[in-house]
Formats: sequence, structure tokens, C-alpha cells
Amino acid sequence: MNPENLIVLLYVLVLASFVGFELIAKIPPTLHTPLMSGSNAISGITIVGAIVASGPDVWSTSKVLGIAALFLATLNVVGGYAVTDRMLQMFKKKK
Repeated sequence: MNPENLIVLLYVLVLASFVGFELIAKIPPTLHTPLMSGSNAISGITIVGAIVASGPDVWSTSKVLGIAALFLATLNVVGGYAVTDRMLQMFKKKK
């Protein structure tokens, strides 16, 4: 990887971080639960990509990273839906 590509990638990372922070900071609290559910769905797509990355190759770096990504993305989806469900329980009427 040449230095120019690295600089461009770092520039995109920093710019995306600032834009993401500004967008999230302006979201009202009532919208956090629906946005969290959407974010969990995107992590589901990450699971599919991790399964492809950890495909039928011999043991290699990409397979190890794919398995790690699969574990972390699954943990993120399950935990996110659990938190979303718990937040939605607060809005249900008690019997």
C-alpha cells in the first residue's frame, strides 16, 4: 500500500468520524430505539460478510479474521436486540 492511499483512507476515516458524531449528536432521544434496531440489522449484514470471509479456505489470516468478525458481529446483534427489547419493555403498560 503506497502512502497516498493510506493518507486518503485516514482522511475518509476522520471525516466519517466527524460526520457520524455530528449526526448522532442531533438525534432526539425518542428515536434512539428505532435507530438501534436499524443498526442491528446492518450488523446482520456484517455477519453474512464474515461468513463469506471465513469460507472454505485453508486456515489463513482471512479465515481467522472472518471468524473473529463473525463472533463479534453476532455478539453485537444479539446484545443490541436484547437492549432494544428491554427499552421497549419500558413503554408497555403494566398489568
